[in-house]
Amino acid sequence: MAGQLNPNLLLAIPLAPLAGAMVAGLLGTRFFGNLVGRKVSHSATILGVLIAFVLSFLTLQDVLAGAKFNETIYTWMTVAGLKLEVGFLVDSLTATMMCVVTFVSLMVHIYTIGYMEEDEGYNRFFSYISLFTFSMLMLVMSNNFLQLFFGWEAVGLVSYLLIGFWYKRPTAIFANMKAFLVNRVGDFGFILGIGLVLAYTGSLNYAEVFDKKNAMVQAMLPGTTWMVVTVACICLFIGAMGKSAQFPLHVWLPDSMEGPTPISALIHAATMVTAGIFMVARMSPLFELSDAALSFVLVIGSITALFMGFMGIIQNDIKRVVAYSTLSQLGYMTVALGASAYSVAVFHLMTHAFFKALLFLAAGSVIIGMHHDQDIRNMGGLRKYMPITWITSLIGSLALIGTPFLSGFYSKDTIIEAVALTNIPGAGFAKFAVLAGVFVTAFYSFRMYFLVFHGEERFGKAHDHGHGHDDHHDDHHHGLAPGQKPHESPWVVTLPLILLAIPSAFIGFFTDGPMLFEHFFDGVIMVDNEHHPAMAELAKHFHGPLAMALHGFTTLPFFLAAAGVATSWYFYMKKPSIPAAIKERFSFLYTVLDNKYYMDKFNEVVFAGGARLLGRGLWQFGDRALIDGLINGAAGLTGWVARLVRTFQTGFIYHYAFLMILGVVGLLTYFMWHEHLFMFAGAVAK
Repeated sequence: MAGQLNPNLLLAIPLAPLAGAMVAGLLGTRFFGNLVGRKVSHSATILGVLIAFVLSFLTLQDVLAGAKFNETIYTWMTVAGLKLEVGFLVDSLTATMMCVVTFVSLMVHIYTIGYMEEDEGYNRFFSYISLFTFSMLMLVMSNNFLQLFFGWEAVGLVSYLLIGFWYKRPTAIFANMKAFLVNRVGDFGFILGIGLVLAYTGSLNYAEVFDKKNAMVQAMLPGTTWMVVTVACICLFIGAMGKSAQFPLHVWLPDSMEGPTPISALIHAATMVTAGIFMVARMSPLFELSDAALSFVLVIGSITALFMGFMGIIQNDIKRVVAYSTLSQLGYMTVALGASAYSVAVFHLMTHAFFKALLFLAAGSVIIGMHHDQDIRNMGGLRKYMPITWITSLIGSLALIGTPFLSGFYSKDTIIEAVALTNIPGAGFAKFAVLAGVFVTAFYSFRMYFLVFHGEERFGKAHDHGHGHDDHHDDHHHGLAPGQKPHESPWVVTLPLILLAIPSAFIGFFTDGPMLFEHFFDGVIMVDNEHHPAMAELAKHFHGPLAMALHGFTTLPFFLAAAGVATSWYFYMKKPSIPAAIKERFSFLYTVLDNKYYMDKFNEVVFAGGARLLGRGLWQFGDRALIDGLINGAAGLTGWVARLVRTFQTGFIYHYAFLMILGVVGLLTYFMWHEHLFMFAGAVAK
């Protein structure tokens, strides 16, 4: 029905997962003495997320019928006319994100029952992922920058807890600290952007900010010739670079694979890393005012899409291959934002959420079947042992490379077409990057697929290379022993794979037209079609999903994807000596990729090294010389005065009388000197 949405039902959507998190996190852990067991913990959290999903789906239906909501739920305080509030803005963009977040989270919750079955931190893990769902919902439902920032930081905090979930492993501690620090860099830019918006509009409410956006267009940053709106948008996007892992703030995401596989699907495929994409789409009325900001977004996304894809080619850890794939696809979404195709970015966000969560959970299923061995060089031939995992992985991989009729095709090809039609500076490089990325994506995706599910069985043998592990017990056996065979995962693992495979295959076909070329985002996403005509031009050439898919078989992206699949099949199934020879011949290039373009070493030398030098300087000068010197000097002066005064404390009355006379003489001398000085000054003035 058209009209207003019920605020109480909207409030129940984020609060239901929060309630489940409290049950599992407080009553299910040692904090309150393990009052409830595993069954109650996972039941409470799954029920909370299920309620959130059902209500989100009903909300989406109401929004499609014309209902909207933009109201304050709670006013925290009002300072000099500035309102600090908790409020919800529910429109087509918000409702889409709510459904994606809650559905993927529900699948991850069910999957976790099987995956974390033997883990001691079972209840704690359920509490964390449910708390993460609450934080993400608060982020996407916000109608003001204050609540957005709260959700932004909350998902970062819970991500820190989940990446370092196995806190006894040094690698996990290093990874979560790295993620935390890198995101602080992005968040510093984010809060500067919010500060500029507040300074020039006087409000934190989205609607009020958008109404006053002309004040930012007309203003210049003091002391520069830069428009305030350009600087504010770039600062906001720097925040998105941290959360959505864009170059050069991408370095935290691959290392975050140290956490359990379910969080890789929940956080680093479908939800947290897409927060930056969502935020830029929400801020489209501001970004449309600055071609410079859009160009910056476009170039950063292009670099991420192409160069992070190259990294996936050399990875041997099954989760890291998917992680670099996530980085590359986030680059595609960012390219779409830079091309003013915000709706296409959100569309790819949605389709990618399903097939990338599917690929991560399928990777976890493989890890279970391989007894926690993550090295794809130790696998092969798993197709006959794990048929459900195999077929769902194949669907996810085909969707990822943009196979016509599957979901990834509709969103990915539309991004490529939008870039070809945009006039934003940097579009030439962006077009090359997204096209080259098609071949690269197909190559590394099917390299992993062929090495895991086809070819000779390489498990249960002695290998020179080490095992990856997704387990926090150092004494846990990783890999299959000689004679052992892989096994299909239990139903709580395979059911989410099947449920995710369905939208990965079909949702693009049914939502492409409505989301991109009808009125789904009317009044929500703003595009200046006169200056940024890409979406308007695409609408002219769209003749339905069927015609688009059939036409897709004749386009360059399809042939590039097919070439990538064929090349990986020939290299790794027929002639494995070729990649070995290429690695030896181009060892320098391999070394560069293996060292992640030396970004980690650069950060360690420049930023960490600089921080160490600065810290040492502050310690030497600030702490020892200045602070300790002042404190010790003051203490020494106090001691000297005390010793001097102590010499006069003799107990003899005539000594005290003598000191009193000296005091009176001193006071008389002071007043007489002051009076003569005053008279002298008066005489000079005359």
